[in-house]
Parts: sequence; C-alpha cells; structure tokens
Amino acid sequence: MKNLIYIVFLFAGSKLLAQKTYTHIALINATAHIGNGKIIDNSIVVINKNKLEMVSSVTGIRLNPSAYDTVIDLVGKHIYPGLINTNNILGLHDAEAVRATRDFSEVGYINPHIRTLIAYNTDNIITPTVKTNGILYTQVTPRDGLISGSSSVMALEGWNWEDAVLKADDGIHLNYPKAITKKFTEEDGMSVASNKNYNAEINYLNKFFDDAQAYYLTTNATEKNIRFEAMRGIFNGTQNLYLHAEKAKDIMSVINFIKKYDIKKPVIVGGKESYKITSVLKKNSIPVMLNRVNDLPDNADDDVDMVFKTPYLLQKDSVLFCLQLEGDMEAAQSRNLPFNAGVAVAYGLTKEQALASITSNAAKILGVEKEIGTLEEGKLASLVVSDGDILDMKTNNIILAYIAGKNVGLTNKQTELYLKYKVKYGIK
Repeated sequence: MKNLIYIVFLFAGSKLLAQKTYTHIALINATAHIGNGKIIDNSIVVINKNKLEMVSSVTGIRLNPSAYDTVIDLVGKHIYPGLINTNNILGLHDAEAVRATRDFSEVGYINPHIRTLIAYNTDNIITPTVKTNGILYTQVTPRDGLISGSSSVMALEGWNWEDAVLKADDGIHLNYPKAITKKFTEEDGMSVASNKNYNAEINYLNKFFDDAQAYYLTTNATEKNIRFEAMRGIFNGTQNLYLHAEKAKDIMSVINFIKKYDIKKPVIVGGKESYKITSVLKKNSIPVMLNRVNDLPDNADDDVDMVFKTPYLLQKDSVLFCLQLEGDMEAAQSRNLPFNAGVAVAYGLTKEQALASITSNAAKILGVEKEIGTLEEGKLASLVVSDGDILDMKTNNIILAYIAGKNVGLTNKQTELYLKYKVKYGIK
C-alpha cells in the first residue's frame, strides 16, 4: 500500500486532476452512498473511461496501484451518485426578468411539438453554481399553455446541447386544468374560487386528445400534423406524459383522464395533496414529482409542517416519488435540491431514502435508471465526492465530480469572489 498515490484535496483539488486526462481511476476508502439505500464503508469505486468498472468494499482486496492511471485516497470523504434536478428551467434562461433570454415558454396554447432540447444553453451562467452543490443532471422543462412541449434530460457539462443530452424528448408536459383557482390582490390577499372555465378547458383538452389518438391509430394519414406527430410517444408508451396537478381532486381527475386514453407512462408533477390519495396512486403505479419541500401548506387547517412531511407519507405508502423545485427562481434554487431532501430527513425519511428521492427515484421516473441514479457497475461514471453529508447545508462541500468519467470543474463566480476577498483581507 506504500506505493499508492495519496492526494489531499483542498479547494482547488479538482483542478489538479483537470490538468491531465485520466481514464482509469480508483477512488478508495470513502463511504459510498449507492443511491438505492445501500452504503459501503471503506469503498473502492473504479472509473474506467466513462463507466463504473467496480463498486465494492476495499476490505480484502489486494490493490495493484500500477493497474490504474491514479489511485485517490478519500478516507473520511463521501461518494454519491450525481444528483438529478427534475422539472426545471435551468439552462433555458439567463435573466428570467428579461424576455429575450427566456427560452422556456412558447406562444400558443397547445405545443407538444416544442422541444427544450435545442434551446438548452450549456454556457448558462447559473449552471456552475448548481454543479458545486452536487447536481450533475437536469430535466429541462417547458412552461405555460395547456401542453407546454417536451422536456429532455441533460448533463451539466458539454460544449453544446448535442454534447450534453442524455435522453432527448423524455416526455410531454401537460398543465391539467384546475378546478379551483387562486388570485392574490393587495386589497384582499389570497382568494380562492371555482374555475368558471373548467368544463370548457377539459372539453378542449379531450378534443385534442381524441384527435391525436385518432391520428395515432391511423396508419395511412395523408397529411402530417406536427402536433399530433409529437404525441405518438405518449400513446405508444415510449415517452412519459407529465401531468402537472396539485390538488387531490385534480389528481383524481387526472387518473380518470389517464385511463380514458390508456396513457402508459403517466407522471404527476407537483402533487401537493398527493398524500391524501396515496392508495390510488400506488394501485395505478403512478409516480409523483413532488414540488419543493420548503413551502407553506395551501389550506388554513393543514398541519403547519404538512409540506415538510409529505415525502415521508408517500414513502410510507410505497409511492414512487422524487423531489423537484418548480416555482419562483427555480433555476437558481436548483442548488438547494440536496437541502430540500435534507429537510425531508427531519420529517421522517432516512438519509438514504432522501438521497434516493434526488438520485435513483428521479432516474426511474425519467427512464434513465440504466445509465445514472446509482453507483453500480456498468453505469455512467457520474458521481460526486463531498467532505461531509451532501444533504446537510453545513457539511456539503463538493471537492470532486465526474460526469460520464470526465472530471468536472467546480468553480463559479461565487467561489472566485470568495477566493478574491479571502486573499484581499488576509483570511486564512
């Protein structure tokens, strides 16, 4: 063991590896969090080009350092799968308040043919701040309208969207009509009322799906309809249908809608009241992309901590779910994804269950579980190394990251300013 190369990682540790391309790397002695509930103490994780070659315990293994380009001793550190940021506009805008930089919303009401894939900007200024907290993949998602368009799963690395894409057009996003609407005014505050246009909106949606399904079943269509063509994957089961709905009543309506059109891969997005109908969701095998945990309950008579404990209630009733951060400043908020999962730990989830909600569960829902989401042999070598608990705001300190075997830089504008003023004021 004397011949091992020991590297002490300081803040600029990742830059040291970035100076040379290593293709066969052994990470040893860290605590490996697999992402599926398993933990390996004193682990060995071997990266061979872009894949994981070995994930095991180093105990009992006679390590031959000459078999690897480098061996990195990570004693006291933690290895995690790269975190997955679902249902987000990260990479689709630079300044959300500036219309010219927004590429996540298209003119029109029904746009299944609109693709976020080609709008994804790998040079987005927010992305580096997200990677430094352990997020390596994002689902770039369209917004607005009745049917917003299709999302894609992208790596947070690459020269362009062709480099970054992991799964193109993974599903279509549908903003299901709400039975109850909210309105906020400075005079009256928040008011709730029945949606007067609800039946008209439902009928409009059904009419489109009736026509799209008829088009799909027609084998000799004489004229191509790009909107209906974009819906083929929904009916043949090759794409997810993401149905954005929060209230239990709306989710029940969604389930009836799913059955009516025989949707094979439905996903509820939002699901703030999904805890009320867990038995129905489980029976119909419908997963949930649960909205941000750091939020307030909708109803005055709800438990004040209802949003915090909803992940535990879904976990307890065996509903597949992942966490996501749709809402105000969601791209910038992406950096807080691990800490949202950490809040759920304080309200019932175990740490490994919370980790799964932003790794393996997210990968299963997106349909990329064969490539990412867990540290398993044969999967992409997409992982992060942290000084401490990745879910804890105080100890999360990512010192090393790989996306498909490529060492990823972990600096951003904030870290540059930190170093600048640290030197300026002589802080040790």
